[in-house]
Amino acid sequence: MKFAPGYRRFALPAFLGAAVAAFVFPPAGAVLLGIGAFVLWFFRDPERTPPAESGVISPADGHVSVIREEGDRVRVGVFMNVTDVHVNRAPVAGEVRDVTHRPGAHKPAFSKDSDRNERVDIEVVGDRGDEYEVSLIAGAFARRIHPYVAPGDELARCDKIGHIDFGSRADVLLPPEFGVEDVVVEKGESVRAGETVVAK
Repeated sequence: MKFAPGYRRFALPAFLGAAVAAFVFPPAGAVLLGIGAFVLWFFRDPERTPPAESGVISPADGHVSVIREEGDRVRVGVFMNVTDVHVNRAPVAGEVRDVTHRPGAHKPAFSKDSDRNERVDIEVVGDRGDEYEVSLIAGAFARRIHPYVAPGDELARCDKIGHIDFGSRADVLLPPEFGVEDVVVEKGESVRAGETVVAK
């Protein structure tokens, strides 16, 4: 099993503490061992294969929490709860034009207020010149967003683009040529990063 970068920062202290506590106070050792195991499970990074069918694929595992029009564009957002894989993936192939960190609040990612949360916006120009924006949005407990990409990077569909420590939501803002009728998922629907088509 692969793990997202940074897992050692959380897992190693828990496992080292468990080893020490096992001799001093075994119940605490058991708790720390459980925390370490949870961290490994949370940072799991399973392989994903993009579907053969065309379309924009989900940037995250979770449930669709946002489908809305923003001017002449449509936003599809996926809420990641604690049981979901938190590695995010490119919804389309293209070139990364910009990566922007925006400071903000840390409201629950499923709430409307989360639109003002800390985020990283990744602008991607598709193979046909169409413009997408993928937003990695922190939640109530997430405190670090880790983009894996930089301006100029070439992405294949389903490539890993980042992860969020213990959070939270990933959105894709579709190009103007997409309408709400082109979204093929519904609010509350379960989706998988790199595999579920969300718009076509």
